[in-house]
Amino acid sequence: MDLRRLSGCLVVLGLLGVPGWTMAAGKCERLVATGSPDAPPYLWRDPQDPKHLIGASADLLQHVAGELGVKVELLYAGKRSEALAEVRSGRMDLLADAPLTLSELESLDYIHPPLVQNDYLVWTRKDSARVFNQLADLHGHRGAVSEKARLTQPFEALAKEQLSLRRTPNLTQALQTLLLGEVEYVLAGRYSGMALVQSLGMTNDLVASAQAIDKPGLFLAVSHNSACNDPWLRGQLAKKMTELPASGLTEALLQRNLERWKAQLQQPAGTSKQ
Repeated sequence: MDLRRLSGCLVVLGLLGVPGWTMAAGKCERLVATGSPDAPPYLWRDPQDPKHLIGASADLLQHVAGELGVKVELLYAGKRSEALAEVRSGRMDLLADAPLTLSELESLDYIHPPLVQNDYLVWTRKDSARVFNQLADLHGHRGAVSEKARLTQPFEALAKEQLSLRRTPNLTQALQTLLLGEVEYVLAGRYSGMALVQSLGMTNDLVASAQAIDKPGLFLAVSHNSACNDPWLRGQLAKKMTELPASGLTEALLQRNLERWKAQLQQPAGTSKQ
């Protein structure tokens, strides 16, 4: 346990015998969160304050924390691997956009259901006669995907065995290879793909499939080494995650941050690539 983090936690030991306070034992007053700095519209660095992260996941976490009476700060901790290392160590309490991977269960407690669902669609040229609705349809065709894409582990395994996928440094380059006819399709997130296609002026040239080819969830994941990791926090977060889908808030915040990111992309000095 990191002693520097203890100051942020309120342990209500004296109230354990009081009805209604049992579940609040160990309640944490402040959480420090982080995540991927280049995954808009879910998370990306604030161009006005690069030490912090903004996006739909950040807004959703702030909303949930506010309802629990807990303060949360979304800090930039470096690239995705560096952010994960900070949370594993307990120097930061949680990841706001953790893909579910078996290897991380040894160091993280995943909160179910996911904070957001990141549907991946198949993007093709509008003049293409081919229709790609499922994995089998992609067999024998050249495709592209960003190295930053976070597909589910089962889909990644199948793709490695069955698909011909070119990995590009970012989604912009993947879409450009599609526009140039170098590949027949691109796998991209629903919202990130939509924003880039519109921002790059490709709306009249590219189209997305109607249904998702993969549906990875982005989870809140609390570090085993966080001084704030206790049953009360995990239970309350899980309750809020269960309530979110019916509230309509997730879709509203995704749309708002989609527009926010698109506006940022259209500013030459602050252009960002996924």
